[in-house]
Amino acid sequence: MSEPALPPALPMTSPISPPRKVSELVVEHLTGLVERGEWPVGSRIPAEPELVAQLGVGRNTVREAVRALEHAGILAPRRGDGTYVRAASGLDAAIGRRARTSDALQVLDVRSVLERGAARLAAGRSDGDALAGLRAALEAQEAAARDGGEDEFRAADIAFHAELVRSAGNTLLAELYDGIDHVLVRTLATDAHGRHHRDVPGHREVVDAVAAGDPDAAERAVEVTMAAVRAHLVERAAAAAGPASGPTAGEGA
Repeated sequence: MSEPALPPALPMTSPISPPRKVSELVVEHLTGLVERGEWPVGSRIPAEPELVAQLGVGRNTVREAVRALEHAGILAPRRGDGTYVRAASGLDAAIGRRARTSDALQVLDVRSVLERGAARLAAGRSDGDALAGLRAALEAQEAAARDGGEDEFRAADIAFHAELVRSAGNTLLAELYDGIDHVLVRTLATDAHGRHHRDVPGHREVVDAVAAGDPDAAERAVEVTMAAVRAHLVERAAAAAGPASGPTAGEGA
């Protein structure tokens, strides 16, 4: 007696995903604004009523999304002054949290490793657009050194180093660098003796080396710059410690 025929197999189906919460969609949207630079680091985001109107969602939804980004370290509230962008990404925020617990000279060591590697990569790329951006950043930095105030010069100096790292063409490297650099910049900017010296060497040399496609020369130029910044940090730490204690390289962030 023959076996009864089995019914045809049902077609395979994919699991059904539950609909996403509106607050998750708002978090994704706001994160995109930050990552694309529409909300730059340091800027104040629109007030809650403005976000409600712009996004077409309820106040509780906006509040939940903003709190999620605050917990992630991307946004930071300032009592009586609104909410500000603290980091360009979750990765940036995580690196920044860890770096803030480290010695400023250790932060500088990591920054130096990243920037030297970026300079080598940039010199090996032969990317005309990246080189043009780097030259423009150098010209802005040199103009600010001649004619700008302290804040203008510091901003131009930061922008130059960030552009050098971006010219390597690696977005992950750029994010890692930003997380480290923000901490070091805050360390310098909040100290009365922490002003950047306007004659920091190595900037034009690294641009020339990138233009020449010489990775070794590019790395050497960055080493010269980092040595000058390190000497500045040691000097700052010594001034903070007072004459009795002498230089303390461990002082810092």
